Amino acid sequence: MTPDFWGIDYDRLEREGGVHWPCPSFDHPGTPFLFAEEFPRGKGKFWEVAYGTNSELPDAEYPFNLSTGRVLYHWSGSTMTGRSNLEQIYPEATCEIHPADAEKLGLQTSDWVEVRSRRGAIQLRVLVTGRSPEKTIFVPFHFAEAAANLLTLDRIDERAKIPDYKNTAVQIHKIAAPTGWDEGYNVPLAERGAIKDPIQVH
Repeated sequence: MTPDFWGIDYDRLEREGGVHWPCPSFDHPGTPFLFAEEFPRGKGKFWEVAYGTNSELPDAEYPFNLSTGRVLYHWSGSTMTGRSNLEQIYPEATCEIHPADAEKLGLQTSDWVEVRSRRGAIQLRVLVTGRSPEKTIFVPFHFAEAAANLLTLDRIDERAKIPDYKNTAVQIHKIAAPTGWDEGYNVPLAERGAIKDPIQVH
C-alpha cells in the first residue's frame, strides 16, 4: 500500500531496533535523512510573499491580543471531562498577563477578570508573569468553566488554509469573584499545584 514502507516489517523492526524510511525493499538499508544529494525537482523553489494579515487585530475597543494553547500538565487532555489527577497539579484556567499591563489595569495575581471578545466572555483569575509579552495575554483551552475557544473566531487564513485561532482581540476588566466557584478558588492562585512554576515577574 505504501512503497516507502515496503522494506519494513515487524521482524525487521525488532531485529534492527528501527528502520528509517523510505525503505523500498528488504535489502535496502533505510534512509536516515531525505534529499542527501538533491531535491526531487532539482533546486529548491522560492515564492516571494508580501507580509500582511486579515486577522483580527487589537484596537481601541479590544486592546489585547489573546493567545490560546496548552499547559504542560494537560497538553491536549482535560478537554472532555476534566476528570484526572492532573487537575490537582494544574487545577484552573489562568489569564497570563505581563506585569506592565497588570499594573496599568490595577491587577495582581489571583484577581478575577472578565476577558471579552466580540464573540463571548469568560471569567478566570489573573497570573502576572513575564512569559506573556506586553499587550498579549495567554489563556489555556483545557477548562470548561473558562472555555477560551468561546472567544476565538472560526475564520480560515486564506493563505495558510488553517484556522486563525491565534489572533483574537480582547478586552480585560477586573470583576468580583463569581459566586458558586468556592472549591479551591478561595486559595491564592500561586498556592494551587504547579501554577506558580515558574512565575517570572520582572
